Amino acid sequence: MRGLSVVALAVAGAISSTANAAGDPDQGALLADTCMGCHGIPGYNNVYPTYRVPKLGGQNAAYLAASLKAYRSGDRAHPTMRAQAKLMTDQDIADLAAFFSQAPKR
Repeated sequence: MRGLSVVALAVAGAISSTANAAGDPDQGALLADTCMGCHGIPGYNNVYPTYRVPKLGGQNAAYLAASLKAYRSGDRAHPTMRAQAKLMTDQDIADLAAFFSQAPKR
């Protein structure tokens, strides 16, 4: 009987972890305030180096998550984005990706 309990707990944990891996767009909306300071301004350009700041609304969630993880690890080089992403957990990234993927394109 104990073996069955262990299996049940493992299955419950896997289901919970799968649900969390998808990201919570409502939580992502709460986390996105900092992001919107650059990514939410129409026509915004970064000062140095000068380039157009991409809008994130409607982007693919997997792409957004992979990009944030690459900034966090240093595989993508942008000092501001690296500083922001270093503070994020995998769950934060999933939540932000879920939010922005469902946000309107602007």
